[in-house]
Amino acid sequence: MTILANMNEIETDCLIEIFNIGVGHAAAAMSSIVNEEVRMSVPSLRIARRSEAASELGRGLPLCAVSQKYQGNHSTEAILMFPEKASFEIVRMMVGNLVSSEELGEMEREAMSEIGNIVLNACVGTLSNVLEKELCGSLPEFRMGTSDYILNPEQDSDDPCVLMLHIDFSLARQQIEGYLAFIMDVAALGGLSELISRYIKNIS
Repeated sequence: MTILANMNEIETDCLIEIFNIGVGHAAAAMSSIVNEEVRMSVPSLRIARRSEAASELGRGLPLCAVSQKYQGNHSTEAILMFPEKASFEIVRMMVGNLVSSEELGEMEREAMSEIGNIVLNACVGTLSNVLEKELCGSLPEFRMGTSDYILNPEQDSDDPCVLMLHIDFSLARQQIEGYLAFIMDVAALGGLSELISRYIKNIS
């Protein structure tokens, strides 16, 4: 994976900073849910083909994910992903220690969908506000499976670009790594590049 195609280093850094603002808003919302301080950071942002992104995540590693589709000038799908064990721990923090493991498993889908909705809408909403482009999101969809399935549940033969963000979740009790993926075609990626370039010119 490399720095975003058609974006220079300044534009890439600007996009990272926008996402940092978004995950900051998400962290504040999650802190109130789990009753402890949650810090999030976006240490890396890369682009790859969907097949390459699946390989990077580990094809055999079970993942929990929440997906939402967004429509605007260009359509994109945003997916928040955690290793299965990490998602279970996040849900445990949300509901406390009084819930049995069996009950916790039953609540996982609903709890993860709520977390995904918070993080995805915070990031996409910040991006939309900063770049002044409205994006309308669908209801969150919960998925569990391999990285191939998470990124391509319909088993489409095309291999679009995936904008991958590595997010560190820091809590008092543990560190959790997650990934945020934006599946975009060439037109959507080019449109994002143009919007970032225009934004930088406007604030310069």
